[in-house]
Amino acid sequence: MRFDVITLFPELFTPFLTTGITRRAYESGQVDVKLSNPRDFAEGNYRRVDDRPFGGGPGMVMLAEPLSRCLAHIQDQRADAAPVVLFSPIGKALDHEMVTRWAASDGAVLVCGRYEGIDQRFIDEHVTEQVSLGDFVLSGGEIAAMALMDAIARLQPGVLNAEGSHQQDSFNPVLDGLLDCPHYTRPEVWHDHAVPDVLLSGHHGQIDRWRREQRLLISWRERPELVEQARSAGLLSTEDEKFLALRAHPAANA
Repeated sequence: MRFDVITLFPELFTPFLTTGITRRAYESGQVDVKLSNPRDFAEGNYRRVDDRPFGGGPGMVMLAEPLSRCLAHIQDQRADAAPVVLFSPIGKALDHEMVTRWAASDGAVLVCGRYEGIDQRFIDEHVTEQVSLGDFVLSGGEIAAMALMDAIARLQPGVLNAEGSHQQDSFNPVLDGLLDCPHYTRPEVWHDHAVPDVLLSGHHGQIDRWRREQRLLISWRERPELVEQARSAGLLSTEDEKFLALRAHPAANA
């Protein structure tokens, strides 16, 4: 797959693409990333890419023309009609389902806005999908683009050390969409806190059940809507329901 990133700050992506486990996806070409700067497609000695907003107000707005020329150049280099994604507060929140969809795609053009935003006419003419990281505002779309590509890269075969380990992640519908359980490693006691005995027992059935119960408990406490979604999808067993009922109504089950 190929992701073309339109950004005024391509240098921000250098450490992202060359460090960590996910660099394997980029070095191998499984996830091909091309960076394009709209300033290279701007006119005049100053290569201006922004201007004051019509109607007044603070900040600057990115010009439509340099972005449009940059996008046209990218589209000339691609063999497909790639969707154009803008990172924006009005977009759909990025979640595991969306990441999985993109991970199985041929890629996209990712537009990283800056300043107060992008001229709406560019959005209306070219953008096919808008994505948000959540209900907060960043200085630009670069971090959002990295977040999306990182989530996609780790799903590619051979990128993670343990093949299939991502299937144990939080939100993964391969299991149930619940949050992940706690994890522990050496030493067995740290700052007077011991590893749960069950994890040292060697009894794989008990360990699996403990991890399942922890997933249920953490999701029930922190993200109860995930438990309801799993229940509606028929992903909770009778044993799961008994465990949750005991936690929800401890006195009645004493």
